[in-house]
Amino acid sequence: MERSIFSPARCVLAAVCMVWLVTGTAIAQDPRASAAQAAARDWLMLIDRGDAQASWDAASERFRATMPLSVWGNELWKERIPLGAMRSRAALNTSFKKIFPGVPEGDYALVSFETSFVKRPQGHETVTLEHEDDGNWRVVGYFVR
Repeated sequence: MERSIFSPARCVLAAVCMVWLVTGTAIAQDPRASAAQAAARDWLMLIDRGDAQASWDAASERFRATMPLSVWGNELWKERIPLGAMRSRAALNTSFKKIFPGVPEGDYALVSFETSFVKRPQGHETVTLEHEDDGNWRVVGYFVR
């Protein structure tokens, strides 16, 4: 008599293991990392639309103080728009730092994404955010390659 490897007991065990893995992964995600990633994605949606004004308005006070809107608009059109529409974006890493060269000590997050664009299928984006006094993460820097 042939025995199936898909016995009811094994299927239940496999289902329990899958639930544990999925739940464990969700629980293991640092809430700060989730918040920083969400803020970065929200801001990147503005960049994806090519909306220099809205992305500048949504950036941190430090970003706006060091990058006039006219300069930001030129940089956006020069660096990001030529890549074409975003096709996919996956977070690779989120790290936190207190100190960056040239800026005051603060609460910073670096979120790296693997991003596919129409004209550059294998791209990377790095968004640097600052946790501002109002409790929100806001973009202070953006790099695409």
